[in-house]
Amino acid sequence: MPRSATAYDVLTFGEAMALFVADDSGPLDRVVQFHRRTAGADTNVAIGLSRLGFDVRWLSRVGEDHNGTFLQRALEAEGLDCRHLKRDPNHATGLVFKARAVDGADPHVEYVRRGSAASHLCIDDCTDVELDAARHLHATGIPPALSPTARELSFELLSRARAAGLSISFDPNLRPTLWPSEAVMIETLNALAAKADIVMPGLSEGRLLTGRETPYDIAGDYLDRGARAVVIKLGPEGSYFRTAETEGSVKGAPVKTVIDTVGAGDGFAVGIISAYLDGLDWQAALNRGNLIGARQVQVIGDMEGLPSREELVAMESSGEAI
Repeated sequence: MPRSATAYDVLTFGEAMALFVADDSGPLDRVVQFHRRTAGADTNVAIGLSRLGFDVRWLSRVGEDHNGTFLQRALEAEGLDCRHLKRDPNHATGLVFKARAVDGADPHVEYVRRGSAASHLCIDDCTDVELDAARHLHATGIPPALSPTARELSFELLSRARAAGLSISFDPNLRPTLWPSEAVMIETLNALAAKADIVMPGLSEGRLLTGRETPYDIAGDYLDRGARAVVIKLGPEGSYFRTAETEGSVKGAPVKTVIDTVGAGDGFAVGIISAYLDGLDWQAALNRGNLIGARQVQVIGDMEGLPSREELVAMESSGEAI
C-alpha cells in the first residue's frame, strides 16, 4: 500500500481524564491533598507506545477548561501528536479521584465523567483522520461504553482501519457500570472484537464475553470471529496466546512489591502492540507484556511505570521488571 508523506505508526482514541491521586491513605472524603496526573486506559497505551519511540496520534475530546489544558500539555509532553484532540467549550473534562493504594490492594476510585467532553465523541471527529498513513489502530471497549455517538465512532474507525489494511488491536476493558445492560455490552464488544486482528481480554473478561471457560476455548471463540491472534491476561500467572497455527503461555514476571494495580493491563497491551510492531514472535511479545505490566504495578499512578526504549532493553536483557 502506498504511504503518504505524513506516515505514522499508531492511532489511538478514547477518553483522557484528569486523575487526582490522594497524597495520604484513608477514605477519599478525609483526604485534603492530591496530585494531578493523567488517566484513561487509551491514553496509557498511547503514552507507553510513544515512550518506546513510536509515532502516535491521539483522538479525543477534552473540555475548554483548565483540566483539558493540563491534559493536552501532559500528552504532548509525552510525545503524542494531538492534532485530533478537540477542545469542547460546552462539556467538561472527565475527572477521576483515586485513593492511596495500601498493601497492594486495588485502590478505591471515583469517577466524574457522565456527560464529559469525551462522551460526546462522534463520527464527525474522525473525518480528517489519515488512516491510510497509519500502520496500526489500537481500540478499547471504553469509548463505545461512553455514549451511542462514541460507539458509532468506534465502529467507524475500526471499519475504516480494516478497509485501509491497518493491523488492529482490541482490548475489551470492561466497564459494566457505563453500559445500559450487560447484554448490550457483550454484543457490542464482541462485534468490535470481530473487526480486530489481535484481541486481548483478561481471563474473567473473556469468560463473560464468550461464555467459554478456558483460555484455549476463549481464544478459539475469537479466532472463529476473525481474529488472527488472541492474547489472554492471566494476572500474576502470566499470559496465554493462541493463533490458527499455534498456542503458548509465558509465566508472569516477578514483582518485588505491588504498590498500585491500576494500569497493569494497559502496560501489558503496550508490550504486546510494541512487540507486534517490532516484528517479534508471540512468545517474545507475551514476555514483554508481562514485564511491562509487572513494572507498572510497582509504582503509584496509572502510567508512571511505562518504560522508555532504553529501560525496556534493560528489562528484557535481565528478565526483570526493573
